[in-house]
Amino acid sequence: MPWSNQGGGPWGSGPKGPWGSGPQSSGPTPPDLEELLRRSQDKLRRVLPGGSLGGKGIALLVAGAVVLWGLSGFYRVEPDELGVVMRFGQYVRDAKPGLNYHLPYPIETVLTPQVTRVKRVDVGMRLVEDMRRGNTMRDVPEESLMLTGDENIVDVDFTVLWLIKPTGGAAQYLFNIQNPEGTVKAVAESAMREVIGRSEIQPILTGARQTIETAVHELMQRTLDSYGAGVQIAQVQLQKVDPPSQVIDSFRDVQAARADLERAQNEAQTYANRVVPEARGRAAQITQAAEAYREQTVAEARGQAGRFDKIYEEYRKAPEITRERLYLETMERLFGGTDKIIIDPATGAGQGGTPVVPYINLDDPSRRQAPQPQSSSRAQAGATR
Repeated sequence: MPWSNQGGGPWGSGPKGPWGSGPQSSGPTPPDLEELLRRSQDKLRRVLPGGSLGGKGIALLVAGAVVLWGLSGFYRVEPDELGVVMRFGQYVRDAKPGLNYHLPYPIETVLTPQVTRVKRVDVGMRLVEDMRRGNTMRDVPEESLMLTGDENIVDVDFTVLWLIKPTGGAAQYLFNIQNPEGTVKAVAESAMREVIGRSEIQPILTGARQTIETAVHELMQRTLDSYGAGVQIAQVQLQKVDPPSQVIDSFRDVQAARADLERAQNEAQTYANRVVPEARGRAAQITQAAEAYREQTVAEARGQAGRFDKIYEEYRKAPEITRERLYLETMERLFGGTDKIIIDPATGAGQGGTPVVPYINLDDPSRRQAPQPQSSSRAQAGATR
């Protein structure tokens, strides 16, 4: 756009440029206060009856101002919020969600913190936004490296979910702590270090995650309650529990060796559980067999002693008959299963030179292999034992 030679170029309409001493135009000219007051009075005279304020007009103005001031005390609390009403800066009551009223400013004011919103604090890691690779987690070693009870270092990343206590916690949250998120994070890190410092590294890396989370949760809640922070811990989540990256390979070798040790111990225990009951069963079987043999032997001995006593009683009554009977029974047992040849003594040699002629064997051939009497078998068995 061409400049006008008569207007002094683009810096105004004066004869001088921006570095000259002529009058400069630095912005719009401020309005005249007297003119504004005069115009306001003219408009007010046209509105009010009679064309002047008077006492009635002033009263109406004051009443309108009071009504507007009183209506300014209405406020709305959202469903996820809780109203905290303060009178001259001092907490007086809570306000439920919905339309509420408090005395107009500056007598009473209200704060509406979100009490149902669950907030998150990460310890040992940070969420990094990357336009190319998306959101990624970055480790923070100064927060995550902790010392265990057995003097080992472990890398712990965890997350704490927290919210404002719905009952009586909003006022404490607003007035008792200055930096709620920083306080929660500091308490979380301190509680985790205390719990890790009381534990050994082996259960921390294996099966004690739930126990650690519960212990940190309880310790954080007690600490925040002692501060009067008005904060409720919803959950503690362990995200990563590993040895430091510098020694993780060596630590994995140690873990593998411990796993082999446990496996060997379990196999040995399994073998012991199988062999020991079998040995105990065999020992019990042998013991029971020995007990049975003892009972049998004692019973047989008692039976034989009783039989002998009975025979002796009969022998005392009739000795000759008893001896004859015993002799005959003994001969019967001895010769009952043997081959017998009967020779008549009258045909013996020396009587006229007649030779001895045996009688025909009339025994049953099947009886030649007859078993021995029971008493002989028992006697042999007793001798063998």
